[in-house]
Amino acid sequence: MSIFPSVARLAHHELTVDADLFKDSMRHLAAAVSVITVGRGADRTGFTATSVSSLAIDPPSVIVSINRASSSWPVLQRHGSFCVNMLAHDQRHVADSFSGRNGQKGAERYQGADWRELSTGTMALVNALAVLDCELDDAIERHSHGILIGRVRAVTLRHNAEPLIYWHGAYRQISTLG
Repeated sequence: MSIFPSVARLAHHELTVDADLFKDSMRHLAAAVSVITVGRGADRTGFTATSVSSLAIDPPSVIVSINRASSSWPVLQRHGSFCVNMLAHDQRHVADSFSGRNGQKGAERYQGADWRELSTGTMALVNALAVLDCELDDAIERHSHGILIGRVRAVTLRHNAEPLIYWHGAYRQISTLG
């Protein structure tokens, strides 16, 4: 039973929105590009994400969405931690590697960049705009995705760099959005 009666009523009515139209509408949302790293050693992989958001300050926590068909999903479940690597404008190649565009899988995705191991065992991109080392607090399964709630255990920042942004199907810099 929902605590929001109007939501419960909506669930009984089939609302249909064209998937392509919905995807196009989401492309209007400019978002920071992050690489989410999961696993340890040879059992590591990760994915490129624009669906990262802060959840709370007390305790420090974030939300990340992951497609449950992703190869990262079972690795995340096995290890129970992840790292949010917010990319700087000069790290597009890392975003491409972790998106699978180049055909790289698993630990191959880490090639071509410098990484360091964090206290949770996940890998952090050296010189990322920001790094959040997270323990998996909860994973909520809805539709095709999992909503990860990560408790932030450590933060590293890079100053004097612009973020890598994804908008209208392409990577952008803030200075080039105008």
